[in-house]
Formats: sequence, C-alpha cells, structure tokens
Amino acid sequence: MDSAYDVPQIHDISRQLGHIPLIDVNPRRDTALKEELTAENKRCRLVGHKMAEAIRYNERSTVERVNARLKDEFGGRVVRVRGHAKVLCHLMFGLLALTANQMMILVT
Repeated sequence: MDSAYDVPQIHDISRQLGHIPLIDVNPRRDTALKEELTAENKRCRLVGHKMAEAIRYNERSTVERVNARLKDEFGGRVVRVRGHAKVLCHLMFGLLALTANQMMILVT
C-alpha cells in the first residue's frame, strides 16, 4: 500500500468497522520512530517471533497477487457475459487456468 494510507483517520475507520488495519507504519521523517521500528524487527528476528499482523499482511498480499494475476492474465478484468452464473463460470475457468499454470511453475 501507499504511504498515504498510514494516517490516523483510516486506522480509526477500520477499527470502527471491526477490522484490524493491516497498514505498514510509515515513519516519514521521524528518525526515532524509524530506529525503533528497525530495532523491533531485529529483536523479533533474533527470538524467532512473528507478529500476527505480519502473518496476516503476508496472507493478504498473497491473495492480492492471485487476484491481480486472475485479472491481468486470465480474463478476470473484462468479462463479456451477463448473468451471475455465466460470470461465475468464466471466472472459475480463469481460476482453473491460473491453478494449472501455478502447478506447472511449481513442477518445473
């Protein structure tokens, strides 16, 4: 996400909706905050601890990569049929092709 997403208003709205905001902290020009974030990451790596937010962030970014590939490479951006069933069918064909492609990448 863009650094502009790290503002208190977005964090507050997300929490009001009952969500946990998964937005990277942008220290901007605050060198003390930047050093604290670096030190915290170093301490977490040292003891082998992964924060729950980091795990969720990685899962979210994985899902977003799959969605992006489905839209960009497998016809999910422009669907030229009408009706829920036909759209679902076309998207599932794209998802099937994406899965087959990913399996071929893993095998080779």
